[in-house]
Amino acid sequence: MTTTENLTGERADLAESLTKQRFFLKFTAREMSEEQIRQHSTVSQLTLGVLIKHVTDMERQWVDFILEGPTAIGDFGDELTPEQIAAWASGWELADDVTLADLIAEYDRVAARTDELIASIDLDASHPLPRAPWFQPGAQWSARRVLMHLIGETAQHAGHADIIRESIDGAKSMG
Repeated sequence: MTTTENLTGERADLAESLTKQRFFLKFTAREMSEEQIRQHSTVSQLTLGVLIKHVTDMERQWVDFILEGPTAIGDFGDELTPEQIAAWASGWELADDVTLADLIAEYDRVAARTDELIASIDLDASHPLPRAPWFQPGAQWSARRVLMHLIGETAQHAGHADIIRESIDGAKSMG
């Protein structure tokens, strides 16, 4: 098993940045009950559990993109169909039988896979983005760009999680 501890240079920077953001997301959910990870504490539909699930799914999908190309994400065309909208919306739901421990364990599995990839992938390898209303037509992303996107997405959602947590019981990730 490759660890990120042996990385240097750009790979070490990417791995360290992603690891730090993952830590903040998971730390925010510390000592939360199963009820609390499902609690809507703001006007948003986001919950701590849904955020962890989403970040896990997003990281898995983008690593698949690095390895397989645009088919890993799928072609959305120029406008979303009702079926695509429904599938997207279902990704923001948490099944009743899913626990915080389940969410964290799956996130850790996905993170380990990503860390292995960071240690070995050609960071310049790129693929065209699939067609989707939110992607620039004809754009390509390198593995490096995807990893930077993962860092940004994880940081953004760790911030969302921090607001949700503070709204529930006053706990903060920092400060």
